[in-house]
Amino acid sequence: MLSTAVYIAFGLVSGALLLSFWRLLIGPSKPDRILALDTLYVNTVALLVLLGIHLGSNLYFEAALLIAMIGFVGTVALCKFLTRGDIIE
Repeated sequence: MLSTAVYIAFGLVSGALLLSFWRLLIGPSKPDRILALDTLYVNTVALLVLLGIHLGSNLYFEAALLIAMIGFVGTVALCKFLTRGDIIE
């Protein structure tokens, strides 16, 4: 039952990842593209967590945590650059 749920979740999250990537490519404005990039980070973290559950390895959870931290810092830096024009004051 768990493996079936994990396979279904893999498919749904992969679909969300592809849709986010599509929005990143065609996004009409810069805030749309930043939001799509942030959603890509979240979907990647979800895929890594699902892979860790499927394989029973803790290594994937640590990788997901690192990607989540880097994604947060990257999103904040991009938003700050978009609003102010520079990252470091």
